[in-house]
Amino acid sequence: MSDSGPTEPALKSHRRSDVETTIVSVRNVRFGDGSYPVVAGPVAVESEEQMIAVAQTAAEHGASIVRGGTFRAETSPYRYRGLGEEGLWILEHAGREAGLPTMTEVLEPGHAALIAEHIDVLEIGPDNMQNFVLVRAAGATGRPVMLHRGPSATIDEWLMAAEYIMAEGNNQVILCERGSRTFDPRTSDTLDISAVPVVQRMSHLPVVIDPAPSVGGKDLIQ
Repeated sequence: MSDSGPTEPALKSHRRSDVETTIVSVRNVRFGDGSYPVVAGPVAVESEEQMIAVAQTAAEHGASIVRGGTFRAETSPYRYRGLGEEGLWILEHAGREAGLPTMTEVLEPGHAALIAEHIDVLEIGPDNMQNFVLVRAAGATGRPVMLHRGPSATIDEWLMAAEYIMAEGNNQVILCERGSRTFDPRTSDTLDISAVPVVQRMSHLPVVIDPAPSVGGKDLIQ
């Protein structure tokens, strides 16, 4: 008697012969079509005035999507935790004023549906890449999801996390390479730029990079 389990279906995130690259559409923005969409915005939404100014500046300088942290998870519980639902309204309003789609990070499964009512793209941060309950909840909203690679995750683990979104019937997944943890205190994480062509060879999902965590200071990003 064989002890092998049922055969797993083909992985949905892996490259298919009938699809070159999946195009993820966020209103008039396209990821995966060869264009160069730029996502810009602050770590945290702090006020309506701040976000309207940021969104308008982002739009004037060619950004494609404005993002901001609404629910925040910090390394210390005593640091700023975000405006929550009020921050969602502010971000949504700022995006409309500037004519840009919006993006924010989702931290709890119970927040996913609420965020999806107001925001165009749900973001899964690196620390939650393998929080599969959260990842599934984000996928179940049907909204596009940007999935950040965890700071210690392999490419295979990253793609398997994407499978949890796609298993919810949501193929609108954008992969974000944002750096792996290293030992140099002068940079935050080291951007694994070679991961981009490797993933493009393995998967049909579009890939973007986030340069901010890898540099340790805003003066080095550009």
